[in-house]
Amino acid sequence: YTVGVMTPLEKLDWSSFLARPRLASPEPQVFDALFQQTMMITGAGGSVGSALALRLAALTPPKMILLEASESNLYALKRKWHRAGAPARMLPLLGHTGDQELMNRIFSAHKPQLVFHSASYKHVPLMEDHPRAAIQNNIFATETLVQAAARSGARVVLLSTDKAVHPVSVQGATKRAAEQIVLSAGGVVLRLGNVLASCDSVDEVFAQQIEDGRPMTVTDPAARRCFMTRDEAVNLTMMAAAQPVPSALMAPLLPTTHYVTDLARFLAAQLAPEREVTIDFVGTRPGDRESERLWAEDDPVQPAAPEFGLGSLVYVEAPALPPAVLGTGLANLRAAMAAFDMTAALAHLRTLVPDYLPSPEVEELARIMSLPEPL
Repeated sequence: YTVGVMTPLEKLDWSSFLARPRLASPEPQVFDALFQQTMMITGAGGSVGSALALRLAALTPPKMILLEASESNLYALKRKWHRAGAPARMLPLLGHTGDQELMNRIFSAHKPQLVFHSASYKHVPLMEDHPRAAIQNNIFATETLVQAAARSGARVVLLSTDKAVHPVSVQGATKRAAEQIVLSAGGVVLRLGNVLASCDSVDEVFAQQIEDGRPMTVTDPAARRCFMTRDEAVNLTMMAAAQPVPSALMAPLLPTTHYVTDLARFLAAQLAPEREVTIDFVGTRPGDRESERLWAEDDPVQPAAPEFGLGSLVYVEAPALPPAVLGTGLANLRAAMAAFDMTAALAHLRTLVPDYLPSPEVEELARIMSLPEPL
């Protein structure tokens, strides 16, 4: 992303904003554990998905399956791949992880052994307006993928979010449910924070506001977030995939969170040092909260196999639903979705994620969506 003639966001010195040591890069044994198997990336055209694809391709795994639901994103990834001269064999596929027949065909025909699942809806305010789409994509598409992978003996690594911790948004609650699905099937979950210089990230919004000569908009002066670079997110993803425990919930060990206001000031100084850029505080939106965490305060954590090159990660012992409760909850949620009863769907989502506190706005929207259609 480039702002006019300003510096591209990915070229900024993010270390000066983060003011912490760079998170560790993978050790050689991590690559040894990964690059003997066929891999698939879902959401391969997204910011992290495409960066992961290009990094892995340069290290020449046997074959990479790149699944992407967006035509333009897949086209852009193919162009980047060819410009980079990536030596790995690449199979680009335009499709959705919720397509059961497609998932079955991919696993039977191409037999991926390792799946990086980065396809999800991520925008908190937008998902508050579209809870049904969030449930369908983040929960049931994940379930379809995980079931197809399990039948083939493939390992799934889910890229999750800090918003899954004590969620107050539909996006966070659906990602927490997706975590439960992946963990129950023996997969790995990696929670990431806000990835800097990624598509539609807050820093991209700030940069566009700076270019347009408008004030930067921040919800709350006290708002804090977990920030990391895209390169760090890719490194963490590869390390999580290589960790030796069969099933685990993992998160990066970050020393601190950062004020969103500090990010705005940093970007103003970097992109428009010659002029004063103001900040408007617009108030929190439905699904927002003041601060995010990568695990709950009462979740035990322990270092993740430092001898295996995973020193930047911890294992998180978060409460898990019994398999029977998870299965029943998903079945009830599916029935409510089929009936377009969003009030019931929201209640079943809370059964799957008991600490989810929906916003009044999404509860009212669910009620309206559940009204019968006029004759």
